[in-house]
Amino acid sequence: MEIKTFYFNPIRTCCYVAWDDTKECVIVDPGCNGRREFQRLVDFVAINELKPVKVLLTHGHFDHILGLADTAAQWPVEVYLHPADRALLPQSEEWSRQLGLEMKPYDGPFTDLADGDIIRFGHTELKVLATPGHTPGGVCFYCEADAVVLSGDTLFAGSIGRTDFEEGDLDRLLGGIAKKLMTLDGDTTVLPGHGPATSIGYERSTNPFLRF
Repeated sequence: MEIKTFYFNPIRTCCYVAWDDTKECVIVDPGCNGRREFQRLVDFVAINELKPVKVLLTHGHFDHILGLADTAAQWPVEVYLHPADRALLPQSEEWSRQLGLEMKPYDGPFTDLADGDIIRFGHTELKVLATPGHTPGGVCFYCEADAVVLSGDTLFAGSIGRTDFEEGDLDRLLGGIAKKLMTLDGDTTVLPGHGPATSIGYERSTNPFLRF
């Protein structure tokens, strides 16, 4: 599996395109703001002759779904989201308007995510790890074969997702990190929703929020 990182919107949300030798790909958290950012995604897919088949959402906050409607209109993709985060979508649209960001409403179908689900594209498998706390339906996507986890806003380099929103829950977030992420091999690469990549082993030994 190969992965390309894009940094989109003023909050610098990480959007990931992951593909393998079949050229099928998934787009994780299309947070592109406006046509210019979305065109970067379109151009990358075209230049590399990729075939988007799925959009995977780690959670429903606005900065991770700004470009969802454009993405679903551009390619025939299934859109995956944990059902507990469906209620966040109207809130995300409102936040986007207040911040002057260009979020088109997405009115298409969703495929539900659940803990332990296997998402397949090409020859690649991603396991869904439910890690609520930042949002009620927050998830990570783990590829055991390539030792990489896409952690959304659950785990960052040197930090964790914020839980001071109304729907946040610090105890649930820490519990999910301890049970689902810190039990992974230390060499596992962590690709977060914001900021630089890190590893499970490094966060296990240095992250000040993870003193279990």
